Amino acid sequence: MVGSRAKSGVEAVAISAAALLATLVLFGAFVALRGINPFDVYRVLYLGAFGSWFAIQHTLTQAAPLMLTALCTAVPARAGLLVIGGEGALVVGGVATVLVGVTLMGVPAPVAIALMCMTGTLAGGLWIGAAGALRHYRGVHETISTLLLNYIAIAVMNHLVTGPIRDFSQVLKPASWSVGERFMIGDLPGTSIHWGLAFGVVTCLLVYVLMRRTTFGFAVDILGGNVRAAQMVGLPIGPLVLSTCVIGGAAAGLAGTIEVIAVHGFASASLAVGYGYAGILVAFLARHNPMAIILIATLLGGISASGGLLQRRFDLPDAATLVLRGILFLAVLASSTLYGRLKIFQSRAV
Repeated sequence: MVGSRAKSGVEAVAISAAALLATLVLFGAFVALRGINPFDVYRVLYLGAFGSWFAIQHTLTQAAPLMLTALCTAVPARAGLLVIGGEGALVVGGVATVLVGVTLMGVPAPVAIALMCMTGTLAGGLWIGAAGALRHYRGVHETISTLLLNYIAIAVMNHLVTGPIRDFSQVLKPASWSVGERFMIGDLPGTSIHWGLAFGVVTCLLVYVLMRRTTFGFAVDILGGNVRAAQMVGLPIGPLVLSTCVIGGAAAGLAGTIEVIAVHGFASASLAVGYGYAGILVAFLARHNPMAIILIATLLGGISASGGLLQRRFDLPDAATLVLRGILFLAVLASSTLYGRLKIFQSRAV
């Protein structure tokens, strides 16, 4: 049993590493067609992500929301669901945070911040939970519903920040009312990394314990492995589906809260910059393991942090890092078909 589990872990690492290597080869070919040395690009990519303390801080700041939005895909995936609604849940969490935050001006800052975090978490959980309810009670596929919910969330936010809750003192772009400097959570001591990183790491650790060390997590794994088996042993299918969707949505909603109280101070189009969609890639590359999500989010955060440097050094388009992430996503999806098919990782029959 232990040997089989160890082989499974080695297989996951080996296949993920192969997907990453294939990505580097394909992206290297892409930049080589532009007359640029791929090795120079990768060197600058590393320097922009981890080459200095400033770069590392920028990378970790970019990684913080990815940890939370990745959980929005990873947790339901363990129940056999493909949820891609992290972007919408983040936006809803951010808008809900603002709507509650502006009513708490007379409340002590620690209490108000806690209430805003709970609000964003609840809003995101209910948002994705609605998709889970549609799946269980009406048979609506969660991938379609969560994708559409992304567009609905962004449309609602744009309506609110350009009308009912617009702060007209913000002249550069439409934005909501500000929650105020008093409710901003600031940076980790001695760094320029906001507290969102701590929220992300702690949330991933808590979800790991929940999914790997509790009967709830065991039941979810049974459901994700075989729905019929879960029914035969009497597991509550509906509550498990709804719970995983709510937990995943709550994590993404918390990411929206962090973007408001740690970065922007208000809701605007800056909330919908793709953290939710990048979280899908993080979840798949981490094989839906909350602990691995911390590492993979840091890697993807480093790629995002290096975009500007690549553009300045090599005159690459700003979307070059998006191309890299897209190739990586395709490589991860393609590599998923290799699981259980490589003889070197198959257990020998006794």
